[in-house]
Amino acid sequence: MEDIEKEKEEFLHHLKTVKNFSENTILSYHDALSSFIDFLKKRKIPADSSDEFSRSLMRGFLVELKQIKKLKETTISHRVFVLRSFFKYLQRKRKVQVNPAAYLISPKKRKSLPSFLTVSQMQELLRLPSRENVWGLRDLAILELFYSTGMRLSELSELKLSSIDFPTGLIRVMGKGKKERIIPVGIEALSALKNYLEKRELSLKEPGSVDNQVLFLNHSGKKLTSRSIARIVKKHALTVSEDIKTSPHKLRHTFATHLLDSGMDIMAVKDLLGHSNLSTTQIYTHLTTERLKKVYKKAHPRAEMKKDSPQNNG
Repeated sequence: MEDIEKEKEEFLHHLKTVKNFSENTILSYHDALSSFIDFLKKRKIPADSSDEFSRSLMRGFLVELKQIKKLKETTISHRVFVLRSFFKYLQRKRKVQVNPAAYLISPKKRKSLPSFLTVSQMQELLRLPSRENVWGLRDLAILELFYSTGMRLSELSELKLSSIDFPTGLIRVMGKGKKERIIPVGIEALSALKNYLEKRELSLKEPGSVDNQVLFLNHSGKKLTSRSIARIVKKHALTVSEDIKTSPHKLRHTFATHLLDSGMDIMAVKDLLGHSNLSTTQIYTHLTTERLKKVYKKAHPRAEMKKDSPQNNG
């Protein structure tokens, strides 16, 4: 087999050009494979020797992820999945005869409900960005869009000016698998976008030098990257939430939860989120159900047995 670094790069190129994977997904595959290659280097495994990719070696990598690096179950499961995909790709190219990662057992994922911001927290978050400069207006437009549409980070980062139809209040989004969907945008989000667009050219060192189709720009007039957008969200969100893991995806959870709390049909929420399967959307019904149970127990006089109830005596 040729150098594994070269194979890794060709695999990532394949994911981008053939599979149409998003920038974020490709980055996660890159990180997973790089950690495996670093592991091989520490073990002094020749990069051109496919015979060395034994089951015991793969299990050793799994042990390192679990016991030494102490990564989360979800992260380990993802890296195992990436390795299986990578070696399957090498099998098709006849670079290896067997898939050594096929026998790895991923750790069981803990079932946890997605976290979200309350309505009051979300309102406070949207008050934070400055209205006095273009960068504050940009940040506000980003936050409003996430909350108004529930779109993914990768979807928002790829938005163009032509994606938004201001007269109809609709936005065209390119989702996973290059599936396009149309999402309605709230009036507050549209207003925030208009305010940002009115000022963004004035802030540039060389007005008119940018691609007019790019929606969100950085200080250099370049396209704002996904990572930069995530940093913007986290910076503001940490003010209203102690959860240091607050991310654009938490705003997506917030969007879905608030809609279901308000009585929206779950199938409509599924379509807005761009989920392929209803089971993916149903996780949010667990959130609303748990909240309803807590409210019910607090509010209903006969929801729980009282300590001085006759049934508890004798």
